[in-house]
Amino acid sequence: MHVTARITFVAMLGTAIGAMSEAQAGIFDNPGNYLIADQFNNRVIEVDSAGQIVWSFGRGPHDFTAKSIVGVNDAERVGRDTLMAGTGIPAGADPFCKNPAGCMDNRVMLVDPNGKIVWQYGTFGVAGAGPNQLNAPVQSTYTPEKTVFITDQGNQRVIEVTKAGNIRWQYGQTGTSGSGADQLNDPNSAELLDNGDILIADEGNNRAIEVDRHKHIVAQYTAGGTLNGVAFASRLVNGDTLITDAGNNRIVEVDAHDNIVWQYATNLETGSNAAPQPTRAVQTQNGAILISDQFNNRVILVNKKTKEILRQFGHLNHIGYGTTSTREGLDAPYDAKVIGDFTGLTPPY
Repeated sequence: MHVTARITFVAMLGTAIGAMSEAQAGIFDNPGNYLIADQFNNRVIEVDSAGQIVWSFGRGPHDFTAKSIVGVNDAERVGRDTLMAGTGIPAGADPFCKNPAGCMDNRVMLVDPNGKIVWQYGTFGVAGAGPNQLNAPVQSTYTPEKTVFITDQGNQRVIEVTKAGNIRWQYGQTGTSGSGADQLNDPNSAELLDNGDILIADEGNNRAIEVDRHKHIVAQYTAGGTLNGVAFASRLVNGDTLITDAGNNRIVEVDAHDNIVWQYATNLETGSNAAPQPTRAVQTQNGAILISDQFNNRVILVNKKTKEILRQFGHLNHIGYGTTSTREGLDAPYDAKVIGDFTGLTPPY
């Protein structure tokens, strides 16, 4: 299926957009820095290992304009640019959002270091499935062919979009949820694998599926039927699959036969939110697990062997916001990655 859409190359929206120059703060794009999608603070931030903010895009909490990235769920570094998905704020999630239907964003954007939007698919504030329209895009992945996989959750589909704005490939029937052939139920992520297949977190169907380009399901993972709300899935270098099992407040690793070989719960620490619903977990090159512990309002780096927390950004179960450091807090961070370290994910091109 090929649908032609107008692609918008947007001029810089002004310095108030929130991007900081390298001279103002730290070292931008330094390997080992952390890129965090700070969901309800409507921003993407890059921080160093101490949590100091060295770059940001978005105006912060309670700003629901196109100059922020509203309800950002995902971010990844592409060269020196940053790809991000603006999902929007659902109704009732923020009292400052006065729209009874919620505050929509519905854009996937590539933003340069100065805060200029250099590529965009989707129209701000518009939910739809037509040309240049999305409905709650929750995740995006840049590919070696310079296309972008977009998990268009509200439209029940994963689409691959070219730089010119054409839909090159799609899995899932637009607007129809299900568990049959070529059907998804609230998909939450899609990752391109080395073999060319696509690994999809099919959240509402409580599974992760691997599909080929012909839309055949070649593998399915349910952790023995125990998953509840699959928020993310990635393939590890050993062939296992790392799954963020949000409804069970845990991260699980399963082998090729769907056996659980490792797991970590994020709600057992004293003072934890009873249901933090972690949304992203990726394995770093040194084997640690980086977890976006959403409603615990923190990002944690966990030693895989000992399960010790090695590093934390934000404060356990405490919402916050600041412009200098994550010590001032985060609000439901949805995604985090280590810059220059994309184990289990599409490499940074």
